[in-house]
Amino acid sequence: MKKVIDKLAWLMIVDGKLLNARSKDKSLFYLPGGKREIGESDQQALIREIKEEISVDIIADSIQYAGTFEAPADGEKAEAVVKLTCYFADFEGQLCAQSEIAEIAFIDFENKSRCSLGSIQVMQWLKNQNLIQ
Repeated sequence: MKKVIDKLAWLMIVDGKLLNARSKDKSLFYLPGGKREIGESDQQALIREIKEEISVDIIADSIQYAGTFEAPADGEKAEAVVKLTCYFADFEGQLCAQSEIAEIAFIDFENKSRCSLGSIQVMQWLKNQNLIQ
């Protein structure tokens, strides 16, 4: 039986590149976001996680579902998968890594090897949609 790590992710694209975040003590970049707390909606959890990780305020009424993706979970046993429920959204504020995030970067498809398998899968979909370079 596979273990599913259920996460929400924010898709922020600038100049054909996708925003990714790298946690402290990790080498790969991940999509910014995280797990829901008990009783939270996807929208509430996404707003909270993005504020905690990269200090900006997601504009609630701009949140739009993009898609749900599954990929092998990095750093987990072979049967573990990460399920990424992804959303586009506008924001207010200045992007800045904080909390457990060591670094944020806008990454294009050519440099996808810097990213987790989940990020790469989402990047492939975005590339197929002509949303990233």
